[in-house]
Amino acid sequence: MGSNWEQLAADKRKRIAESIPSDWLIRTPPSDNNVFAYPKESGLLSAKEIEITESSATDLVAQLAQGKLKSADVTLAFCKRAAIAQQLTNCIHEFFPEEALAQARGLDEYYAKHNKPIGPLHGLPISLKDQLRIKGKETSMGYVSWLGKYDEEDSILTALLRKAGAVFYVKTSVPQTLMVCETVNNIIGRTTNPRNKNWSCGGSSGGEGAMIGIRGGVIGVGTDIGGSIRIPSAFNFLYGIRPSHGRMPYAKMANSMEGQETIHSVVGPIAHSAADLRLFLTSVLQQEPWNYDSKVVPMPWRSDLEDAVKAKLGSSGLTIGYYNCDGNVLPHPPVLRGIEQVVEVLKQNKHKVVPWTPYKHDFAHDLANKIYGADGSTDVMRDIKASGEPPIPNIKELLNPDIKKADLNDVWDIHLQKWDYQMQYLSKWREVEAELGCELDCIVGPISPTAAIRHNQFKYYGYASAINLLDFTSVVVPVTFADSKVDGKRADYKPLSDLDASVQAEYDPDAYHGAPVAVQVIGKKLSEEKTLAIAEEIGRLLGNEVTP
Repeated sequence: MGSNWEQLAADKRKRIAESIPSDWLIRTPPSDNNVFAYPKESGLLSAKEIEITESSATDLVAQLAQGKLKSADVTLAFCKRAAIAQQLTNCIHEFFPEEALAQARGLDEYYAKHNKPIGPLHGLPISLKDQLRIKGKETSMGYVSWLGKYDEEDSILTALLRKAGAVFYVKTSVPQTLMVCETVNNIIGRTTNPRNKNWSCGGSSGGEGAMIGIRGGVIGVGTDIGGSIRIPSAFNFLYGIRPSHGRMPYAKMANSMEGQETIHSVVGPIAHSAADLRLFLTSVLQQEPWNYDSKVVPMPWRSDLEDAVKAKLGSSGLTIGYYNCDGNVLPHPPVLRGIEQVVEVLKQNKHKVVPWTPYKHDFAHDLANKIYGADGSTDVMRDIKASGEPPIPNIKELLNPDIKKADLNDVWDIHLQKWDYQMQYLSKWREVEAELGCELDCIVGPISPTAAIRHNQFKYYGYASAINLLDFTSVVVPVTFADSKVDGKRADYKPLSDLDASVQAEYDPDAYHGAPVAVQVIGKKLSEEKTLAIAEEIGRLLGNEVTP
């Protein structure tokens, strides 16, 4: 059995390798661990292709809509850069440039005939996490046993993006099971961070993090049940949004633990700017996804909520809560410095910044872990064992297969605990607002206790998973980079717990020098417009709204 799964995996790797045209191959691989700048230096991209791939999605769709760019040219540029990204970071599960170029040429023909774009994303290549189904393409989800299964229809989101004019060219890598903030599986191996091969690209949307990070794509689609959009965004110095459940269509996507309804996995974009996140969200909502996916709330984009933020920026300023520790695990020094940097820049720009005490985040972390393991890992272990492949070792950090299966009454009780906790959190939010005498616009906190972390060292998901339990909107904003000269190890620190001690012991200032640092901007449920507008302002103040 073992040799069979290995043969299946080897065949898949061969098929991925053969999907890259020979004249896009790197002849002399870079020797440095940091391959971030290599695409520009490779000689494989023309000056125009470099310009295209380093533009924003917002600018590209404007030029495509005006006929200043052709989709075929934009698509070719991103296909070539994606091929380079794959060779540098191992971030692809499916690559189909010929079909993408055919789709792009069809859009160009439409424009030539009608003198207008087909939709708000006309001609723009969009990178998709492997979970999204494309008719005729393979979806493995990091399971060897899923290889050889070809999708018979698009996911709803895929179909709506297609309707909006997006071009599809790649499906990116995920970890076995999805339930890991590291991207490694037994099919392709490990996906690495473009800024340092020794660092994780995050997970489970790690292929998207690496692909968008090195600009093999300009907008990538990820999913998030325990941090899987936000961690890859943070580790690759990108923006990412975890929308609340019901804002974006998830129907007909592949998933682990399908039918688990206590903490919903949600889908959202990863990009280089808040403006590009907004472009994606508004483009999807224009397609009225609630008419296709019954779980989507029939709620168009509410520009008035963005206008209200802008009005505050021009008058009284925002009121923002912040915390730098959830009481369970203290973040490493670069992350603490990142929080301080955000707080200082907000204060300097006349915003009111107040401490927020995380409410029962230890309870939230523990309850989330019970939910993830409620089926005793029956679902994911079935798909792992079906091929005879071994489980990747990282799984136990979030999905402990030793947890006893819950019965239905246990699950019902967990539902009630979650609901009660969500209401308690809203009560605390109101209490703070009563004390302040004004609205608390959002909360800023860590998304991870670490900067982009070394492989196999991610131990604590609580900064992300507590927000999943609350179903709050969360936007990741890139802040700074770890600096060994200022982010020294704390010699006198007394750990909060054994887990905290383990996280602290992992920190090495030299090993993390240059690693991306980010924060998350947290808003209430279904507050995407408002929270994204605030995140955009924080990014502007930091000077990080568009990565050079």
